[in-house]
Amino acid sequence: MTTKKETAATVPQEKELHAASGLAILMLDLILCIAAIIAIIVGASAHMLIPLLNGLLIGIGIAWLALPSWILLCGLHVIKPNEALVLTLFGHYIGTLKTPGFYFLNPFCSAVNPAATAISTTTTSRTEAEGTSSGKVVTSTTRMGKKISLKAMTLNNEKQKINDSLGNPIIIGIAVIWRVTDTAKAVFEVDNYYEFLSIQCDSALRNIVRLYPYDIADDGSDEKSLRGSSQEISENLKQEISARVACAGLEILEARITHLAYAPEIAAVMLQRQQASAIIDARKMIVDGAVGMVEMALDRLSEKEVVVLDEERKAQMVSNLMIVLCGSKDVQPVVNSGSMY
Repeated sequence: MTTKKETAATVPQEKELHAASGLAILMLDLILCIAAIIAIIVGASAHMLIPLLNGLLIGIGIAWLALPSWILLCGLHVIKPNEALVLTLFGHYIGTLKTPGFYFLNPFCSAVNPAATAISTTTTSRTEAEGTSSGKVVTSTTRMGKKISLKAMTLNNEKQKINDSLGNPIIIGIAVIWRVTDTAKAVFEVDNYYEFLSIQCDSALRNIVRLYPYDIADDGSDEKSLRGSSQEISENLKQEISARVACAGLEILEARITHLAYAPEIAAVMLQRQQASAIIDARKMIVDGAVGMVEMALDRLSEKEVVVLDEERKAQMVSNLMIVLCGSKDVQPVVNSGSMY
């Protein structure tokens, strides 16, 4: 039976590899190639040496130029800033080359990057209780062959249809800024860390969106919503994705919502609802202001003793002022030039 200790031991830990200078090996290879050419020329001059030695010089020169010199050249590698090369030798992980420079490695070492052959656009389809939706995941990653980029990169998930906590279908898209921090985990722990990150971002987004409503009424409550609490939602989304991709040696720097809207089938209804709510709020504000203005007018008339009104006249004046102030159309004034009594 395999113990936990044995299972953990099979997981390689990242270790930085220190390689020999590639410039020195390149100069040595060039010198040996020049020497091999000279040996062939000297060997071809049959009148200078004995035939056996001539053949030996020509054979050594041709043999060196044909195979060993090319093998040495295959071991030369250039590492740019924020690049890494994960190396294996006959199936065993020997280390990761991270330091920028020109290096010589064992020509029989193999660079491993399972994401190097991944396509940059992946189309997936998902079927849920609310219906069938398809999402297109696009990664803006530069093609680097067998080298692994340690730069901060952006993954853009295209718009997806997800139900919020109230069951309303919404269209949402996110952008995730990430980078590789542990190359050994990224290469050996998952099959393809690009696709793994994309799928985990999709799953985390669905889990987060289902916890919050799209919007809430402006009633002073502390309830969070996708539209009104974008900062908190982004932080929760970042933590959710980070927990999911930690096993792959990936770090999530930022996760932001880039698009948020109701699904087309309910967008018109929700727009009418928002318009009705806005009209109600506006009317409420107009009424509050009109009441204050009528109250102020009555107080000023009584204070200045401009006119003495009984309760019936006050009620009529209040009614007229409220109609003027709260009406949605311009009023047509009627001037009474006669006596009020």
